[in-house]
Amino acid sequence: MNTHDPGLTVGIDIGGTSIRAAAVDRNGDVVDSVRTQTPSSAVALENALHRLVEHLRERNDIGAVGLGVAGFLTEDRTTVRFAPHLPWRDTPLAETLTERFGLPVVLEHDANAAAWAEYRFGAAAGSTIAVMVALGTGIGAALLLDGRIYRGAYGVAPELGHLQVVPDGRPCPCGKQGCWERYCSGTGLVDTTVEMLAAEPGRSVLAGEIASDPGSLTGRRVAGAAHDGDPVALAAFDDFARRLALGLALVADVYDPELVVIGGGVSGSAPLFLDVAREHYAAMTTGAGHRPLARVRVAQLGDAAGLIGAADLARSAIETSRPPL
Repeated sequence: MNTHDPGLTVGIDIGGTSIRAAAVDRNGDVVDSVRTQTPSSAVALENALHRLVEHLRERNDIGAVGLGVAGFLTEDRTTVRFAPHLPWRDTPLAETLTERFGLPVVLEHDANAAAWAEYRFGAAAGSTIAVMVALGTGIGAALLLDGRIYRGAYGVAPELGHLQVVPDGRPCPCGKQGCWERYCSGTGLVDTTVEMLAAEPGRSVLAGEIASDPGSLTGRRVAGAAHDGDPVALAAFDDFARRLALGLALVADVYDPELVVIGGGVSGSAPLFLDVAREHYAAMTTGAGHRPLARVRVAQLGDAAGLIGAADLARSAIETSRPPL
């Protein structure tokens, strides 16, 4: 067994909007962090990753890098097959970045990394069957069975965000229509709000903002308006809660977990939707009223879970000289 102590490891969470990188210790504590916008091209993205790692190495003793990717990875987690919101296609990213950084690089699906962090340090600690649903630019998902990440036969399970919940619904970057994440994510929330504003523009202060700058509306702005009592923003969150409940009912019917952890950036607005979602989820699940239901909890580590998990998985890989769980 390799007993090398890597000191701190870097966890990187690549979102569709921004990249965050952090130096993380073995207790899951973030000791240093940096952030930048997510570029659109593969070359620019890899350059941005290099800059973030170098910034952290200037101030910290780094032993390895864990990279959370919102996409399909090969079974050995060295290559990105496909990432709907990122430019990589069949890219041997672990080898490329290991050579460029001069450090071991471990890839992991971003939702798996977040779920692992919650299992090791947060809301899923001690659970036997737990599902993570990460609500961000899209939806990431992960399944933990007795402390092991379930990836399926080919390394791509479970892509819950691309379950079709609305036949012939909104187009999705994955190539399908009506995917769960097109209605129940930060992007989906904004799209729902825009549609509602188009139908009744006079009911919301958000209408004026869209009129002056059509691309300015964000999920955070919708949440702020909802907190202020804006009727359209509140209606958008009610729709969001019902869509979340529908997906959770499907998850319960397929996996029958004991716990569902809601994470991702949108989870910060959980008071606006989670109680309503729990109520509808309990009614929608098959056998409602005659079976135990999974607890639904908000991630304890917030939107840092993905990078904490990626860093911990990288640590595990170099300490044991084998791929992480």
